[in-house]
Amino acid sequence: MNKIAIYLRLSEEDYHKVDESVSIVNQRDYIKSYIENETSLKSCEIEEYVDDGYSATNTNRPSFLRLIDDIKSGKVGTIIVKDMSRFSRDYILLGDYLSNILPFLKIRFIA
Repeated sequence: MNKIAIYLRLSEEDYHKVDESVSIVNQRDYIKSYIENETSLKSCEIEEYVDDGYSATNTNRPSFLRLIDDIKSGKVGTIIVKDMSRFSRDYILLGDYLSNILPFLKIRFIA
C-alpha cells in the first residue's frame, strides 16, 4: 500500500488556542515539504490523522486509534511524524511499535 499517514499531535497544554494550533500547522508544513522533496513519496496518497489537544502518554486518542485501525487493515504503508514524541511519549509502547508491530506489518515509519 502506498498510502502515507501523516500523524499530527499537539499536547493538551498548548491546546487552548483560538485557531488550529500553530504547532499542528507547522508539523503539517514540515512533513508535506519532506514528502515533496522525497521522490519515493511524491506520488503517494496522503491521509492526515490529527489529535489536537491530546497527551502523547495517552493512547486513547481518536486519530491515533483510527491510524492503528488503518494500519491493521492494510490501508496505510507509511507513517510520517515530525518527531517520535508526536506518535507517543510512552517509550515502551513506542519501542514495541518500532521494533515489533510496524516491521511485522511491513509499515515504514519516518520521523
